[in-house]
Amino acid sequence: MRQKSSFRAQRSVLTASAAICAAIAALVANLGGGAVAAQDKYSLAVPDGLAFSEFRGFEDWATVAVSQSGDLIEAILANPVMIEAYRAGAPENGQPFPDGSKLAKIHWNAKKSEEAPSPTIVPGALHDVDFMVRDSKRFPDIGGWGYAQFDSDPASGSFTPVGSGADCGFACHTIVKAKDYVFTAYGKR
Repeated sequence: MRQKSSFRAQRSVLTASAAICAAIAALVANLGGGAVAAQDKYSLAVPDGLAFSEFRGFEDWATVAVSQSGDLIEAILANPVMIEAYRAGAPENGQPFPDGSKLAKIHWNAKKSEEAPSPTIVPGALHDVDFMVRDSKRFPDIGGWGYAQFDSDPASGSFTPVGSGADCGFACHTIVKAKDYVFTAYGKR
């Protein structure tokens, strides 16, 4: 009996994980559509920092990993340059990511699914989108990376740049200097 109960619990966790991944994939696929039609997000820039347009097409990048941080669900995506470096072992192999590597982190407010048959947490309203770009010549004083954050206003479908300068995320990322300033490992496939 105990084995059946354990199996059911494991199956429930796997079902919940699959539902979260499916919901995030659907949201990532639809992020670039009508939700931001009232505003051209690609015209935005962090003052003295990165422009949203530097990350055009991020909605179609490959998934590095999915995680939950407090009340937020996040999908971490990378452009093909960075995915290739991840697959070659960076940064765990001691090699830095090459210039041109780009990372996007999409945050949603977590909510309980009303449709799932078991307790399942899924992405709710879009919270913000964060970006990183590796350019050692442009950002030599901040580990070779530039950072940007754009908060989302779900009611209007618009974004607002947060902070100023391309160094806005550098202080947090210094604790993972040994991993080329990147927190997220490439999830096993």
